[in-house]
Amino acid sequence: MIVESLVFYMLAAVLLASAVMVISARNPVHSVLFLIFAFFVAAGLFVLLGAEFLAMTLVIVYVGAVAVLFMFVVMMLDVTAAELRRGVSRYLPLGAMIGLALLAELVMVMSRWGKPVALAKPDSPIPPVDQVTNAHAIGHVLYTQYVYLFQAAGVVLLIAMIGAIVLTLRGHSSTRRQNISDQVNRKTEDVVALRQVKTGEGI
Repeated sequence: MIVESLVFYMLAAVLLASAVMVISARNPVHSVLFLIFAFFVAAGLFVLLGAEFLAMTLVIVYVGAVAVLFMFVVMMLDVTAAELRRGVSRYLPLGAMIGLALLAELVMVMSRWGKPVALAKPDSPIPPVDQVTNAHAIGHVLYTQYVYLFQAAGVVLLIAMIGAIVLTLRGHSSTRRQNISDQVNRKTEDVVALRQVKTGEGI
């Protein structure tokens, strides 16, 4: 128990230090690297808490996809620190207000930490912890009690993906568009030409 506590506090301290370095590093590439490291440490905390499914999801989804995408975008855009600091004074009041709101929410959550919370009666009986795995328990709750919210989240992500595609594919005069009707209704003789090629005269 003492070893687990020491490992927990050590990982928590490293996670906080990595989070601070994400917002204080001068190089954007270094910030993304610290963000990836913070995700790995957070996955270690999930493993200590017995949530190995969440740990693997954090590594696969956030580290393997989101953070690496951030890295590629930062490297391709060649963002300089001077450009990032140019609009800091302009958006500082709004950022401070949002930060204070988040701090107030964290204080409210921590003030209720440890107090008993009345849980709603589940629609279906929850199996014993020692009989199901972590992934099975999450799937059981996600696809029974929160199935509508899960589907709504999928719809939101679909709308965001369609919006990104629409914003990216803007019309240009040089863009070649596909006409499905013309392709389906075309005749064979218009697109296929038969040639009698003699031996030795081909390409």
